[in-house]
Amino acid sequence: MTDSRKSLSETATRILDVAERMARQGGYNAFSFRDIANEIGVKSASIHYHFPTKEDLGQAMVRRYTDRFLDALGAPDDAEPQKMLARYVDVYRKALVEQQLMCLCGMFGAEIAKLPEPVSVRTREFFQRNLDWLETVFRAAGTADPHKKSGETIARLEGAMILARAMNDMDLFQRITGKLPAESLQQG
Repeated sequence: MTDSRKSLSETATRILDVAERMARQGGYNAFSFRDIANEIGVKSASIHYHFPTKEDLGQAMVRRYTDRFLDALGAPDDAEPQKMLARYVDVYRKALVEQQLMCLCGMFGAEIAKLPEPVSVRTREFFQRNLDWLETVFRAAGTADPHKKSGETIARLEGAMILARAMNDMDLFQRITGKLPAESLQQG
C-alpha cells in the first residue's frame, strides 16, 4: 500500500492519475487494471506490481485525493472564515468546471455499501477530515452549530456537483453555491 506523502515512482503516479480520473468519471467500478494498463501502455502485471489488488489501489487513490484536497485548502485558520469558505467552495468548483470531474469521495460515498471495507474506511476519513476542517472554520466565525453547518456545506456542494452534472449545466453549480460562504456565515 502506498502512503500518499511518500515519493511514488513515475509509473505508480501515472496509475493513480488514470485510476482517479476514471473513478471520478464513473465510480469504483469504472476502472480495471486492464483499462489502466491499456491507457498508460504497460502490462496489467505492472499495475499489480505497484498495487497488488484493486482494493490497494482504491485505498491509495482515496488517501492521495484526501491529502491533496486538504493541502489545497490549507489550515482552516489561514485566513478569515469567509475567505476559507470561499476557498472550500472553489476546490469543488475547479474540479467540476475546470477539470470536468466529480469529487472522488462523493462518487465513492454514493456507492459505499458496495466498496471494499478498507476503501470505505478511507472514504469516510475524507468526509470526517472535511467536517473537522469546516467545523474549525465555522467555530472561528462564531457559528451556533458548527457541526451541523459543516454537514450542510458538504451536502450542498456534493449535491450541486451531482445536479450540475446530471443537468449538463455547469453554471448551475455556481448558481447553487455562489453565495454559500456569505450565506453560511449569516445563518450561523
